[in-house]
Amino acid sequence: MLSTADALATLLGAAVQIDGTERLPTLDATNRVLAADVVSPLDVPPMNTSSMDGYAVRVAELSQGERRLPISQRIPAGHAPQPLAEGTAARIFTGATVPSGADAIVMQEQTEATGDEVTILHTPKAGEWITQQGADIRKGATILPAGTRLSPQALGLAASVGCADLEVVRRVKVAVFFTGDELTMPGAPLKPGAIYNSNRFTLTGLLHKLGCEVTDYGIVPDKLDATRDTLREAAQAHDLILTCGGVSVGEEDHVKPAVEAEGRLSMWQIAMKPGKPLAFGAIRRAGTEGEAGKTGETFFIGLPGNPVSTFVTFLLFVRPFLLRLAGVRTVTPRALSLRADFTQQKGDRRNEFLRARVNAAGGLDLFPNQSSAVLTSTVWGDGLIDNPPNHTISAGETVRFIPFSELLN
Repeated sequence: MLSTADALATLLGAAVQIDGTERLPTLDATNRVLAADVVSPLDVPPMNTSSMDGYAVRVAELSQGERRLPISQRIPAGHAPQPLAEGTAARIFTGATVPSGADAIVMQEQTEATGDEVTILHTPKAGEWITQQGADIRKGATILPAGTRLSPQALGLAASVGCADLEVVRRVKVAVFFTGDELTMPGAPLKPGAIYNSNRFTLTGLLHKLGCEVTDYGIVPDKLDATRDTLREAAQAHDLILTCGGVSVGEEDHVKPAVEAEGRLSMWQIAMKPGKPLAFGAIRRAGTEGEAGKTGETFFIGLPGNPVSTFVTFLLFVRPFLLRLAGVRTVTPRALSLRADFTQQKGDRRNEFLRARVNAAGGLDLFPNQSSAVLTSTVWGDGLIDNPPNHTISAGETVRFIPFSELLN
């Protein structure tokens, strides 16, 4: 079995950024991936602006003892000022353009205004409360590189330099299906031996959260021919085929032999808990030749069927793989070093990913049942403890914790 690190390296090493871009209004580009650098065509701010409500003055005049000055103009934000007349002050508001000739702003709390005059109670330094032109962004600077996944603040940054639309990578196309004759959709009565298909809801929700274009083939019968037929159909127009269940070695597990018949399997079984039977490979596209990610093959990832295993393996392997297909450069989630407020006296020979949450004291509590069938743990928890093979955990020990906030964005 591969280690989790080697398995992830295999997946990311095979991922090739998909072809195809589209131009979207900046308002509609949240979570999309930039296909080209955003270079600023202007300075931000494009002029010197006031950081305070107050008065624009000449420092030299105040240094000479002039304290009571006539107010020569009023400058709201968005209005062009006149040059500051000598021996005067200009009433100015936050964000307004500083008039030429002025070299400082005195905040209104340090002044006394009477009629058309103002008394300055503070001698400012040159540049005080003035935001200089280009203080945030310089013209010609790359403010967002290609491969950036566009957060709301990134959209605001693009808008601040006048970008009304952005060139983004097209959505990754994912086909998903589920195997298991025991699976039943919510709303239908449960027959003896049947279970509701929770994985369908978990996976499609995760895929949509990542911005994928999803084709859901639903539940495929536990038959080799049916599995092969679905793989062939899904390979024609998708970047990735994602399956759930059927990748183990039982007599009713048909996904692995179906993939080997319709393409190739590059990886199978990872030394992790939960999630050992994870498969990676590619399915041939009919009438084409080439490598996966190009024209001849569609990538394939087969996830285990237990609901926690499905969830954890998606977050740790499928998510970074999809992000890399979309052109995202940094796909590694940030981990925290936190205190374990529990004891686990027995380690596992595999790399464990334990569901835990942060308590009020800043330590970690462990969900009491770490079975791969207990989906409750994924809702109760804040994230995963990455516990190395054969490692016991003592209360007070520092452990590596990956928050769900890093894995679900």
